[in-house]
Amino acid sequence: MPPTPDDDAAPPDAAAARADAYAAAPLLNCLLREVAHPLPESGARRVFRLPDGRLLRVRGTRRPAGPELHTAGRWHRLGHNDLVKLVAEELAHHTGLSNAELPAEMTDSRDAVAALLAARARATAPEDPYLRSEQALVTGHPHHPAPKTRGGGPPGTWLPYAPEAHARFPLVLLGVREDLVVEEGDTSALDALAPAPPGYRLLPAHPWQLELTAHQLAPAFADGRLVRLGTTGFDTWPTAAIRTVYAPSRDLFLKFSLDVRITNDVRRLWRHDLEKLRRTDAAVAGALAAGPAAWLADRGYRTARFAFEELAVLVRDGLREHLLPGAMPLLAAGLVEGFEGNPLDGARDPASWWEAYLAQVVPPALTAFAGHGVVLEAHLQNTLVAVDADGMPVQALYRDAEGVKLLPETDRAAGWERLVYCLLVNHLVEVAGALTERHPALDPWPAVRRELTRHGVPEATALLTQPTVPAKTNLLLRWTGADGAAARYRPLANPLAGG
Repeated sequence: MPPTPDDDAAPPDAAAARADAYAAAPLLNCLLREVAHPLPESGARRVFRLPDGRLLRVRGTRRPAGPELHTAGRWHRLGHNDLVKLVAEELAHHTGLSNAELPAEMTDSRDAVAALLAARARATAPEDPYLRSEQALVTGHPHHPAPKTRGGGPPGTWLPYAPEAHARFPLVLLGVREDLVVEEGDTSALDALAPAPPGYRLLPAHPWQLELTAHQLAPAFADGRLVRLGTTGFDTWPTAAIRTVYAPSRDLFLKFSLDVRITNDVRRLWRHDLEKLRRTDAAVAGALAAGPAAWLADRGYRTARFAFEELAVLVRDGLREHLLPGAMPLLAAGLVEGFEGNPLDGARDPASWWEAYLAQVVPPALTAFAGHGVVLEAHLQNTLVAVDADGMPVQALYRDAEGVKLLPETDRAAGWERLVYCLLVNHLVEVAGALTERHPALDPWPAVRRELTRHGVPEATALLTQPTVPAKTNLLLRWTGADGAAARYRPLANPLAGG
């Protein structure tokens, strides 16, 4: 469910209050998880001690709201700008480091939320529940300090391509001189998009990426290495990943580079990831071959030698060949955020629904790890859950070979830590929280314990008695300027322990 503004603290402008509430929730989640210390609960608000000794209190748990700081003997309400200032002060005190970039991203993320909310109010949501689930993420990553930042550009530059604004658009079609094409794997779906002139190969491009790289690519257009061939005769829909689009008419996903920092990274298709793509993809496909879970394979990529990362496009399987008959795929992150048609809203037997959900998403991840040495990045944005006509989960589909780790290239303990974070902390904790908000009497964790012990994986059994689980520290990672791929974790109380 989306966060709600604090009625007592809301600014006069209701739209601004709503944007503040959406943006404050993940920022508070980061601050409270990563550097604050909870005090014994008393009353309706939770109180935390900050690194410099000050006290902060908030309403709510899963999506905290209404932050107030205790100064001069009383509680003072914090607007979003005040919250950003407070976070920066506390991080400087905690780490001894300064950072001017991240506070600007926090503010940009809040302003992006405001633009998205205004655009959504004018837009028409797609009829397809799957697309609605992909385009639902106005909050975005619930534990990132700036989940909606779009590189600081004005909304007019990125709103036409924003999934949260229910965007849809055709792709730009380019011709790349044949002798300059680099590709690997099955890219035949690209050639089927449109004919290319003699001596050229077809290369679709994301229109926003072309705008971002216009200066760099201008010489290639001028000397004929690149030619423009118009646009696709059909629209594509940006998914939650923003740079990955879905073409329903072709049942095809295409993933592009996008030279914009979104959450922790500049979202390029990096050469080192592309060059190991085929091996990684084959390993995951083998790990999930027994079904019923499915892998949306990254079939291959095509690019231009002179702009290898900038113009790269990755071809990913569509949905229809993998889905069970009659099943409707939905993005797991959309279930948490909420959208029209969300099966969580209509679950008449939440315990049975939750057990069915776990039976689909947990076994494939454990089997891939223990039986094949494959660490799925099974977080909310990489997991689709297909439901039947009654909204019951019947199948899981996973995607994105770029985030997959393989053993023994990754140490087994590090791989398990990554899996626990992605599957349990990032994924199951969030879905359980969304479900129990609707059904407060449900205790979700006995069912998780049963599912984890059913498969004979030693690490999964040991997980039940560990006092803590790893939680990624996105706020500290960004503040200290660490590489986005260099995951750092802090211990979080294990919801499975003590059951």
